[in-house]
Amino acid sequence: MPPIPANPNIKHVFVLMLENRSFDHMLGFSGLTGTDAVTGQHTSIEGVSSANTNSYDNKNYPATNDAANTMGYDPGHEFNDVLEQLCGAGTKYTGGAYPKINNTGFVSNYATTKSSGEGGAKDGFGEIMKCYHSPSALPVMMGLAREFAVCDHWYSSLPGPTWPNRFFVHAASSGGLDHSPTTLETLEWEKLKGFVFENGSIYQSLVRAGQQWRIYRGVKSPLFGSIPSVAALKGIQIRDTIAYEDFANDLKGEYPYAYTFIEPNYGDVINSSYTGGQSQHPMDDVRHGEALIKSTYEAIRNSPLWLNSMFIITYDEHGGFYDHFAPPAAIAPGDTSPFSIFNSSGFAFDQYGGRVAAIVVSAYTQKNIISHLPYDHSSIPATLEKIFNMPALTKRDAAANTVGSLASLTKARPDTGVGAPPKSLPDVSGPPAVEDALISVTHPKPVPDSASVEGGNLPGFLFVVRKEQMEKAATAGIKPEMIESFVTTPKTRGEARAYLETVLPGLMK
Repeated sequence: MPPIPANPNIKHVFVLMLENRSFDHMLGFSGLTGTDAVTGQHTSIEGVSSANTNSYDNKNYPATNDAANTMGYDPGHEFNDVLEQLCGAGTKYTGGAYPKINNTGFVSNYATTKSSGEGGAKDGFGEIMKCYHSPSALPVMMGLAREFAVCDHWYSSLPGPTWPNRFFVHAASSGGLDHSPTTLETLEWEKLKGFVFENGSIYQSLVRAGQQWRIYRGVKSPLFGSIPSVAALKGIQIRDTIAYEDFANDLKGEYPYAYTFIEPNYGDVINSSYTGGQSQHPMDDVRHGEALIKSTYEAIRNSPLWLNSMFIITYDEHGGFYDHFAPPAAIAPGDTSPFSIFNSSGFAFDQYGGRVAAIVVSAYTQKNIISHLPYDHSSIPATLEKIFNMPALTKRDAAANTVGSLASLTKARPDTGVGAPPKSLPDVSGPPAVEDALISVTHPKPVPDSASVEGGNLPGFLFVVRKEQMEKAATAGIKPEMIESFVTTPKTRGEARAYLETVLPGLMK
């Protein structure tokens, strides 16, 4: 099939990236059918069934469609966790070719991982195999999937955790990072005034092309959860981002931004439970994210920008949840080498991670389209590069499929044109507004204040705040040798809480 040229009607691309959910977990039991984006024939999603199983401790665990709104434990999803999930218990990796994938280690890893804050599940090992009965549990996602396009072969960009996967959406590379960053590593980032990619980021490409970008950070409450991870990049500060509460109103006026990236509120990042946010992190309520998707879609749909916009919803990585489909090999970005700085496993970035859900929305998207083409997060910069005539950042986005073909109509569908209401989008099964989406759940046991900040996402979020504080001090004319004396590097969770309570309110104005 020859490449489809970029739709000239698309002048604004919006991306909402949520957290830690696999394709099977979210949409695998949806039973979605529709039209194949390439062949035009009737097709079905590559879903899951109870015939898909994992075994652990002489017991078989099938995939089921009864996932709860929250998880009691955070599934492991660091590099070695994903290695076990994809390749089976006992698999070792010391660099080179990635082992054969058979998707047999999800339950064993959930039962034994030491990477999560809880140190692994204590019981209910089959929880990791549970998927949503999507039509009733996820009505917003299902409404959009039926109304527009769903991609059932969108993969996380590497078999690893949040930070390197989110870097791929910004730069078609993680700069060699294959794990959650440590405090020591973020101190190296500070020397460069932020994380740097050899070929730059999509934001730099847009500026060179004469285009503008905008980043929205999650809703203001809880404040710690609204720290935007994208501000870890060199050249992007917290003050360059906008509170999500302004989003809908901003779209009603002059809006010159070609690309808009939206981060959710991550919730309780101090205790690593992520409760109270809208990211759909496993221990938070999935309905919070449904509310965020709904409000974002409706803000775009009801704005003057609708007929010139594309909205992409996806997830950074599978979060340890079961997916039955073996991810294929990937094109290495080519900007780093195994065991280079920030690369702890010798990984060559030539293997995708687990499948995640992705939905593409526009007035030029045929109704009920299913794309079986392979995508990963580098498809987002690749799509922007095609629309705005920019060069590729790495070999990964140069080879990536773009989603421009999913907005292939030359004229807006009559049912999505000016004045046509979004009839098919149901009310979310929970609070209707993001601001009110604080559903009462049983919170996990708090992490002791004496616990280390290491492990998971907290060191990265602390870096973003330290970086902002240092940049603000430098702008105020404080000598570099003096800045270090009042910028704290917390070592415990208690110190992190005290630091953020003192510093963050002044930076989030």
